[in-house]
Amino acid sequence: MKLFGVLGDPVSHSLSPVMHNAAFKALGMDCEYHAFRVSPDNLEKALHGAHALGFGGLNLTIPLKEKALGIVNATELARQIGAVNTVDLKEGMVGYNTDGIGAKMALSHNGIEVKGKNVLLLGAGGAARAIAFQLAKDGASVTIANRSIDRAEALAGDVKKVGKAQASGYEDLKSLIQDSNILINSTSVGMYPKTSETLVTSDMMHKDLAVFDIVYNPQDTMLLRKARKAGAKAIDGVMMLVFQGAEAFRIWTGKTPPVDVMEKAVREKLS
Repeated sequence: MKLFGVLGDPVSHSLSPVMHNAAFKALGMDCEYHAFRVSPDNLEKALHGAHALGFGGLNLTIPLKEKALGIVNATELARQIGAVNTVDLKEGMVGYNTDGIGAKMALSHNGIEVKGKNVLLLGAGGAARAIAFQLAKDGASVTIANRSIDRAEALAGDVKKVGKAQASGYEDLKSLIQDSNILINSTSVGMYPKTSETLVTSDMMHKDLAVFDIVYNPQDTMLLRKARKAGAKAIDGVMMLVFQGAEAFRIWTGKTPPVDVMEKAVREKLS
């Protein structure tokens, strides 16, 4: 049997075990995926230990993604993003970041291609960083809006190395949305337990807008309800979670991931 896992602190809330174990079962693979609580101070030992024990691969979650950069052999994109969320252990320890790919694939899955599109990204944290790099690299023009404009400007400055990016505060959201094809919320606004919150209301949106909320608890956020009210396309955060996991699965196993099975497992667990 081949073992896989997710390392984090805390990690008991992770949906990765249910998602990956459903995928292994569907493909008849003799593999298991478990969650392991690991502190940042023990990350290097844990990674080398997993490699020595013959693990197939690992995911990393908060607060380990940045620290892993100094331990594994990270891809160029992971280094640009400044975080590793997937480690392949077949030949040494190779670090990837699949969060941005997860976001791009979630959009693509819903018929939305990013090349040539104007994307308004709310937030400038770790998830925003991965999404901004990936979408700019793939030809989108990304506007990063954040409560602290200094953080938005710093991220936009970095993203300009791979594509088009600019920064804004929250005061011009309505006009920014009017000029956008895609709106992405990468903040925690609207996440459980504060489910009645949203940064954007339906009167600020237009019907040609695609609204993607990376929050997945709840699956139907206040932002998405406002989007449907405005006649805009609403995309929930489950698909980003599923597609970033699916990309990790492909990296580890070389097999085509059963995305529908993985999605079903996550949605059942959440409901």
